[in-house]
Amino acid sequence: MSRAFTLIELLVVITIVALLTAMLLPVLTKARESARKSVCQSNLRQIGVAFGLYTNDHDGFYPCNGDPNLWMGRNWRVVIQAYLPGGTMRSLPPGYSQPLTVRHSDVLLCPSDERAIQVWERTSYAYSASFFHTPDQINSLADKLRKSNCANWQAIVLALRNLPPIPQSEAAVAYPTQKALSAEWLSNHEKFAGDCGFWSWGRQCQLPFRRRTCQVSAPPANSSSSERPARHQPDQRRNSR
Repeated sequence: MSRAFTLIELLVVITIVALLTAMLLPVLTKARESARKSVCQSNLRQIGVAFGLYTNDHDGFYPCNGDPNLWMGRNWRVVIQAYLPGGTMRSLPPGYSQPLTVRHSDVLLCPSDERAIQVWERTSYAYSASFFHTPDQINSLADKLRKSNCANWQAIVLALRNLPPIPQSEAAVAYPTQKALSAEWLSNHEKFAGDCGFWSWGRQCQLPFRRRTCQVSAPPANSSSSERPARHQPDQRRNSR
């Protein structure tokens, strides 16, 4: 006849299982997030290819359709959708008066970006305004960008909307290898206090206007320009659209 476990033995086993779970859970969580980052990086590589195909078909010019909200994922998706995989969906991008039928792929969605699923039509990545505004236009925003914070982000968006989009060729973009073409912000993966998305200058987010972030699609490395770079320089810490 086999002996049953005593209550003390069962409690010991439960305690050991709980301790092992507590030890393994952070490791498993980290592994899962690492896998999500890999998917996100793959997405951005595919987005970079799509932009490259677009410029090849448009005499070396980056997407620009006159939309002042073009930096938003729902808006630049309209312009570049022919170069992305996926099915169709109805969309009402900011500034449009009527819904559109657009091609959508989850290439546009970071798997860690819960907010994009809820609000932004599954679009996680922004398109840098440096590729549809001139360097002088971007420089004109320097004062507002230096004073950017979570409270005045609407003023920054308004200032950008007041700049008329101007098509930029690969040769016209100043210092293209130092700029992010498309990216998301780091807090989708690593939460931090005071996060206000793209508008957190101290966290190096400012993607709609400027430089690299945590997850980036870069322009072609062989692009060049003799123009000066934009004057405002963000904090170069690894943080970030």
